[in-house]
Amino acid sequence: MVRAVRAVVPDLEFVNGGGTGSVQHTAAEDAVTEIAAGSGLYVPRLFDNYTSFTGRPAALFALPVVRRPGVGVVTVLGGGYPASGAPGADRLPVPYLPEGLRYDPQEGAGEVQTPLLGSPADDLLIGDRVWFRHAKAGELCERFDALHLVAGDTVTATVPTYRGEGRTFL
Repeated sequence: MVRAVRAVVPDLEFVNGGGTGSVQHTAAEDAVTEIAAGSGLYVPRLFDNYTSFTGRPAALFALPVVRRPGVGVVTVLGGGYPASGAPGADRLPVPYLPEGLRYDPQEGAGEVQTPLLGSPADDLLIGDRVWFRHAKAGELCERFDALHLVAGDTVTATVPTYRGEGRTFL
């Protein structure tokens, strides 16, 4: 394919290829000059089952604890950010930190509030944050105006998402 394109455009500068699930295969292709990692830069949870890619979660969102209804239960504000695709539990964000929290099977992730169960709930106070991993990377940029870039404990930059720049792609 690249030979055919170069026959028409001899000074072809970039040949992009890949995607997160095929980076290592794309890197082996001599014609490719640029590899796309895409959503893999964030490592959303749908990548957890990839056998050809292993990453460390790099994008999270936080929701504040707003209620403590009982032992082993906290309620966070919002949280119903399903990813695109066929409806199912795999499209929901998952509680990530503190470890050990899970959805109430009768509630799931709610648009207004999300109850979470597990012993770590007993250590959380009103206003504490629960960190979530999103199912797919793009939805973060659909829901939030900005992403905060963090190194260690320091926010090193805040960058607008396309929503934050007043853009939509639908």
